[in-house]
Amino acid sequence: MKVTAPSLPAAAVAEKSRWALYADLFKARLSTLVLLTTLVGFYLGAAGPVDYWRLVHTMLGTALVVAAAAALNELWERRFDARMKRTQDRPLPSGRLQPEAVFRLGVSFALAGLVYLAVAVNLTTALLGALSLFCYLFLYTPLKRVTSWNTAVGTIPGGLPPLMGWTAARDGFTPEGLSLLVILALWQIPHFMAIAWIYRDDYARAGFKMLPVVEPDGKRTARHALLSTLLLLLAAVWPFFLGLTGKTYLAGGLLLSLAYVWQARRFALDLNLSSARRLFLVSILYLPLLLGLMVLDKARFY
Repeated sequence: MKVTAPSLPAAAVAEKSRWALYADLFKARLSTLVLLTTLVGFYLGAAGPVDYWRLVHTMLGTALVVAAAAALNELWERRFDARMKRTQDRPLPSGRLQPEAVFRLGVSFALAGLVYLAVAVNLTTALLGALSLFCYLFLYTPLKRVTSWNTAVGTIPGGLPPLMGWTAARDGFTPEGLSLLVILALWQIPHFMAIAWIYRDDYARAGFKMLPVVEPDGKRTARHALLSTLLLLLAAVWPFFLGLTGKTYLAGGLLLSLAYVWQARRFALDLNLSSARRLFLVSILYLPLLLGLMVLDKARFY
């Protein structure tokens, strides 16, 4: 039996512009952050002057893949999104867009983005894009209803975009590029733990096995958040010791990471909404500031 999202009156559909609908479908804010990490990875990976044409190709191909991942994820989870207050107004559960159209759009974007990366950039970057798409759609998304380890799996597609930027600029893997992946992967865990704690009732209604849902006392949630920030403190200095960045980055990265650790510790001690919101805010500030320091203090002749 074919299942479609409930239809809405024309007035309800008109509440949002088409631009706003597709911005919601493609998770515009999250996708912008992903593209920012790709851009930083490309800049840091450039051994000489930046090849701006290749950068444009990289960003365009990655944008198509990221948009496809977001749209197909929302398609997969539309019935569950309808149960959560924070997501029930998304284009699919609200009926503003129909599943068949989103499926065609998502698959088209995915194929176009991967082929474009392979032809206009390099095969390595395209394969990383395919790996990210696969992990996000076929591992992370279904595992959200099976095990609380979905968050750990989700760090893989979340950590790959800066490495894609690096391989696009360098045409290959290096330890420096891998250090960016590790930083992004570790950053995500306390960020997502804070979100999962804030919206744990919503996740429970949808049947998602997030850690605060599976273990309501929050002890493992707190431990995972704190341990990840401690590991991130070590990972954040890795680019300096690899010669990618200078001492300004080292000092700033240490201070930012210590602030992240401190807030994760406060969250672990308090385990309330206020501390979770503060941890989420610190995570949002931490990443662009750390990446900005990398860009500003990139070794001149690296």
